[in-house]
Amino acid sequence: MASSSSPRTWRYRVFTSFHGPDVRKTFLSHLRKQFICNGITMFDDQGIERGQTISPELTRGIRESRISIVVLSKNYASSSWCLDELLEILKCKEDIGQIVMTVFYGVDPSDVRKQTGEFGIRLSETCDSKTEEERRRWSQALNDVGNIAGEHFLNWDKESKMVEKIARDVSNKLNTTISKDFEDMVGIEAHLQKMQSLLHLDNEDGAIIVGICGPSGIGKTTIARALHSRLSSSFQLTCFMENLKGSSNSGLDEYGLKLCLQQQLLSKILNQNDLRIFHLGAIPERLCDQKVLIILDDVDDLQQLEALANETSWFGPGSRIIVTTEDQELLEQHDINNTYHVDFPTTKEARKIFCRSAFRQSSAPYGFEKLVERVIKLCSNLPLGLRVMGSSLRRKKEDDWESILHRLENSLDRKIEGVLRVGYDNLHKSDQFLFLLIAFFFNNQDNDHVKAMLGGSNLDVRYGLKTLTYKSLIQISIKGEIMMHKLLQQVGKEAVQRQDNGKRQILIDTDEICDVLENDSGSRNVMGISFDISTLLNDVYISAEAFKRIRNLRFLSIYKTRFDTNVRLHLSEDMVFPPQLRLLHWEVYPGKCLPHTFRPEYLVELNLRDNQLEKLWEGIQPLTNLKKMELLRSCHLKELPDLSDATNLEVLNLARCESLVEIPPSFGNLHKLEKLIMDFCRKLKVVPTHFNLASLESLGMMGCWQLKKIPDISTNITTLSMTDTMLEDLTESIRLWSGLQVLDIYGSVNIYHATAEIYLEGRGADIEKIPYCIKDLDGLKELHIYGCPKIASLPELPSSLKRLIVDTCESLETLVPFPFESAIEDLYFSNCFKLGQEARRVITKQSRDAWLPGRNVPAEFHHRAVGNSLTIPSDTYECRICVVISPKQKMVEYFDLLCRQRKNGISTGQKRLQLLPKVQAEHLFIGHFTLSDKLDSGVLLEFSTSSKDIAIIECGIQIFHGHYR
Repeated sequence: MASSSSPRTWRYRVFTSFHGPDVRKTFLSHLRKQFICNGITMFDDQGIERGQTISPELTRGIRESRISIVVLSKNYASSSWCLDELLEILKCKEDIGQIVMTVFYGVDPSDVRKQTGEFGIRLSETCDSKTEEERRRWSQALNDVGNIAGEHFLNWDKESKMVEKIARDVSNKLNTTISKDFEDMVGIEAHLQKMQSLLHLDNEDGAIIVGICGPSGIGKTTIARALHSRLSSSFQLTCFMENLKGSSNSGLDEYGLKLCLQQQLLSKILNQNDLRIFHLGAIPERLCDQKVLIILDDVDDLQQLEALANETSWFGPGSRIIVTTEDQELLEQHDINNTYHVDFPTTKEARKIFCRSAFRQSSAPYGFEKLVERVIKLCSNLPLGLRVMGSSLRRKKEDDWESILHRLENSLDRKIEGVLRVGYDNLHKSDQFLFLLIAFFFNNQDNDHVKAMLGGSNLDVRYGLKTLTYKSLIQISIKGEIMMHKLLQQVGKEAVQRQDNGKRQILIDTDEICDVLENDSGSRNVMGISFDISTLLNDVYISAEAFKRIRNLRFLSIYKTRFDTNVRLHLSEDMVFPPQLRLLHWEVYPGKCLPHTFRPEYLVELNLRDNQLEKLWEGIQPLTNLKKMELLRSCHLKELPDLSDATNLEVLNLARCESLVEIPPSFGNLHKLEKLIMDFCRKLKVVPTHFNLASLESLGMMGCWQLKKIPDISTNITTLSMTDTMLEDLTESIRLWSGLQVLDIYGSVNIYHATAEIYLEGRGADIEKIPYCIKDLDGLKELHIYGCPKIASLPELPSSLKRLIVDTCESLETLVPFPFESAIEDLYFSNCFKLGQEARRVITKQSRDAWLPGRNVPAEFHHRAVGNSLTIPSDTYECRICVVISPKQKMVEYFDLLCRQRKNGISTGQKRLQLLPKVQAEHLFIGHFTLSDKLDSGVLLEFSTSSKDIAIIECGIQIFHGHYR
């Protein structure tokens, strides 16, 4: 066993696992010599005394190695010691990203994967006295390692040439792997690969500047440091200029500041502490013929970029300048268009980041799972928050977590606040107020809706939103939704708490709000109240004059963050609401009717979910500004008011208004209504005969069992959900719904167990067939059929259909094949266990993605493997994958199917293939898979799911040599 006392030995250590008697001594000695020539230490188990289990010394040696080489010979599986070594190697591959290489020394890789031939016989002999669990783990490990592409001894004429190639490959991998300083950062390899593609390192013609942008705490600096560590050896000079933020506030004038920054950069990159410069041409003068790598970290002022990297011509050919910043606008102002926007980690990655910090392992110990999920939700997947909270909670007992989490849910950790608060503090006063309004009232709201809310204010909302977006303090989604990180909302909360009492424009403190509501002590400065009533310990009685002194109140949000059946907030019947109110969000409103003084003239949004109301108001109210009305779970509401004046209403949610019997005729005046939700209005019997609102695009009538007829709705409808009771009256007039794109049909079987108390199985008509005229919906893209137990066959469907989902239709056996010109892509048939062979053929052959009951990979998938991984052969561009999943219990929740790719043992990232529904037994997922380039060597695909209750028992691929469909 070779070893070295050098503290850096681990960086260049390679572990070799082999069965001694099978492998020639010349092979091992030649390999060891080649490694020594390349400065690499080869570690193996030959000097370690063997026992029943591998020793701690060997385990430590494997874990401290950067690469493990598994030499698989015919008798490798005859040694339980070797097999246990293999388990530890693959554990390190999964836990810490250790690279695993293979050499097939006189054994066929397929015999290793499938445990067949002489290799399989040796494994069977070893397993004779072992438990079933040991057998399963060894078998899976051999399958996994057999799928790793490696050197095949029989393909080489000279052993020495093969050994030289192995040593060369090992050396190359060590030179391109990330430093151990960064290997524990989850997902770092994927970040680095994306950055390297932007850096175009093979282009030596000129210098390139690349930006890394994202919010505080997302990991920009860590990515930049890891790049610096990996790439430094390829450049003549390198420099990491850290934490430039705030350097522009040094008190120097512009020229002096730029001179100072240039001197700092040149001192660092040339390693000359006493360097002095006297003009701003020093950087191009010194570096124009040098290939340099410069990191400018945490830039927050354009002058910093002008001083340090004003022109790419300042640096020699092949130079790369990397700029990290929270401010995208700075990059654009400096014409840096080559930018990597750092995304938040997935929930699975966030869980791993936190667990490594809190437990020094990749998953939560037993009993801590739910507490870990609370932390991830609290941190909203921000890496900085996850790591800081992990170190705060490390080695704490389970009982202590509750207290610590409760404290952190109400105030930021000082380390986190110190990083996040800077962005808020540097904003203009107007943008700070807009930030606070979003934090407390408008997070996850539509961009246009927020602009309507703030109409008439002194804020420049358009420019303010743009500024907050550029500063990475909010994000605006493709759909136009404004999103603010949960920890940034906490920054807003603490900013309000630091303000003087009498100057606060937004009230959030429970005691302060109660004082205002009970004692009329409010200030004219107050524009918003955000009141979490689940924090109330005692009853509060709102004074009739409570809002009189806060006449400028625009935004009133009263809500619950915890379920509580007690009503502790009481109000006077003649209470007067503020006259200029634009947002009224009051959950569990305690009255049976809004006060007779209520005048919603300026109201843009009315949200009264979970209330005790029997009616809203009498007569006609001025509602011309109202755009959104939310009455979800108004279970006692018996009638709706006259909404004739709500001519700008766009969204109306009446879901679970279970006492509502009639929709009033005044709905005919809602000419801008786009979305109407009436799901589970179980007593609803009467809707206007003419419901033909040209603006209406989405209509939900799921669970409206009393409605036997579809209303005369707009021909512009795009999304429609209905019960199967309405299908009986469906006529050929549906062909007029030329714009309908999504149709949901719900039967009597409840597939949503979370809403079991309101579903009431057996209320549906239990139709036996879908009307033939459905084929005339020539714009339909998606058809979803849920819980219709008597449907035995499906008719011809529109050729425009792209996705068909059928769930828990237990009698379904047949469906009509789709024509050649059909647009169909996805065919999902969850829990449809009677599907016939022809129907199964249609599903698997005519779709890109499919989901159906089944236990075996279909025959057309020629490359198959037992377990959750297999290798895509070289020269593959397109293929279909098939994965067999098996639930460990009868029903599970929705879950993600995930796939990780590994090339030469290195992970190239994990991606989410599909969100899949709950199932009762084994199912097949079939999907299309495209690689960016044809492969010159195999890629290992490892499939997994986000659920611990789902096992992957088999997988396969079907290769296409031309493009599929």
